[in-house]
Amino acid sequence: MAITSANQLELLQTAEAVAREKMIDPDLVVQAMEESLARAAKSRYGSEMDIRVSIDRKTGRATFTRVRTVVADEEVENYQAQLTVAQAKQYLDNPQIGDTIVDEVPPVEMGRIAAQSAKQVILQKVREAERDRQYEEFKDRAGTIINGVVKREEYGNVIVDIGRGEGILRRNEKIGRESYRPNDRVRCYIKDVRRETRGPQVFLSRTAPEFMAELFKMEVPEIYDGIIEIKAVARDPGSRAKIAVISYDNSIDPVGACVGMRGSRVQAVVNELQGEKIDIIPWNEDQATFLVNALQPAEVTKVVIDEEAGKIDVVVPDEQLSLAIGRRGQNVRLASQLTGLDIDIMTEAEESQRRQAEFEERTRLFMDTLDLDEFFAQLLVSEGFTNLEEVAYVDLDELLVIEGVDESTASELQARARDHLEEQNRKALEHARELGVEDSLIEFEGLTPQMIEALAEDGVKTLEDFATCADWELAGGWTTVDGERVKDEGLLEKFDVSLEEAQNLVMTARVMLGWVDPTELEGEDEDGEEEAGA
Repeated sequence: MAITSANQLELLQTAEAVAREKMIDPDLVVQAMEESLARAAKSRYGSEMDIRVSIDRKTGRATFTRVRTVVADEEVENYQAQLTVAQAKQYLDNPQIGDTIVDEVPPVEMGRIAAQSAKQVILQKVREAERDRQYEEFKDRAGTIINGVVKREEYGNVIVDIGRGEGILRRNEKIGRESYRPNDRVRCYIKDVRRETRGPQVFLSRTAPEFMAELFKMEVPEIYDGIIEIKAVARDPGSRAKIAVISYDNSIDPVGACVGMRGSRVQAVVNELQGEKIDIIPWNEDQATFLVNALQPAEVTKVVIDEEAGKIDVVVPDEQLSLAIGRRGQNVRLASQLTGLDIDIMTEAEESQRRQAEFEERTRLFMDTLDLDEFFAQLLVSEGFTNLEEVAYVDLDELLVIEGVDESTASELQARARDHLEEQNRKALEHARELGVEDSLIEFEGLTPQMIEALAEDGVKTLEDFATCADWELAGGWTTVDGERVKDEGLLEKFDVSLEEAQNLVMTARVMLGWVDPTELEGEDEDGEEEAGA
């Protein structure tokens, strides 16, 4: 193939045809041609030369040039592409380092191998441009639904034609045992778009909770318009799902709007999801109310929330237990995903049993420590007293409301409670000293003798040791491991030390030791207040 032939315009026509077919910029194809021609010229004139090719965008004429750069004497590495200042003087009047000398060279005839090489370069460039175009097109469509046509199945993964590209629907993103044949139409959620070495990968999903949310947005105009908002979705793909909705217009019922006339709207979503049963639940700011709604169709008698642990105890009637738990725990699992809380379900009988056990335990505590008879100890527990500290330091009037307790009896009760607590503190401190606790920790304000004893038993014996502790090590907490919430026991958790209190204690110790500048902490507090205000 000779570039000097009369058919120079063919280059441009070919470039335009390829660009139109692949939907990319024609200029990118011309650049690829220029690069391939330059490579062919180098094989003819020598690979050391810096040969460049420029194709006229109007006439298609290809101009071959040899470029040489002026460099310092000691930097000359390639005599074919570089010149010293002295050598350049025969071409330029006043050569400077960095100047270039451009000479036109005769066009080359492209042999079979050179033509093949040129073809490979052009194909590679076109492929890269196509990938870039596909990535740019789909990157902003992540989080939306797309219709596609099944092309083929590979090892359980479905390759879907999505118009100007291909998407992959992985085996674990299909609903249940869905199977597809070539040319089947399929609707998917674009979960992610990533640029990879083999080109952009568009990952599709039919099991993502967001897929259901997007389907409802398509079916329910109020959701699309923002009058109704989907606050949470939990799915067991192909089987059951729960979706929490809220209406910002008092005249519109969010559940009714999502169900539609005779269930038409929700039925359209159910059909798309292979018959997945959907519970539509009104969302509520109050956690307890929301949870009661989320456990539908089961009835809930009582809800006890432990906000710090992110845990909830739910009491249901005995006959409702299996309904609340659901088949293989499905109902409670979906309610837990929807609310983001750990839920323990118990029957009224089990809750009554637990309360009875707590009542007996507290009664025994007061009988043993305050030398009371069973009836009197039960009176204390019935009035809401749970530990010795409450009895010892409560206002005297709160003890006088107990039937049969006069002022002298109340004072005696408090004296006994205080004596017992002081004895406990003395023993705890004694044991802590035996374990080697230093005075720096004993004298630290905010820690009781029992706390110091618990720290010492875990090897925390100095103020320095205490200052290196993390707040969660002291207060305890919850972490998620492999999708399950796991409890971290805190050293001071049994003393009801909150995460915030633990943080304050540790920071105070660090300030006392000079590890932290207190002025920096004040600045952080102010920033936090400003952010909270904003």
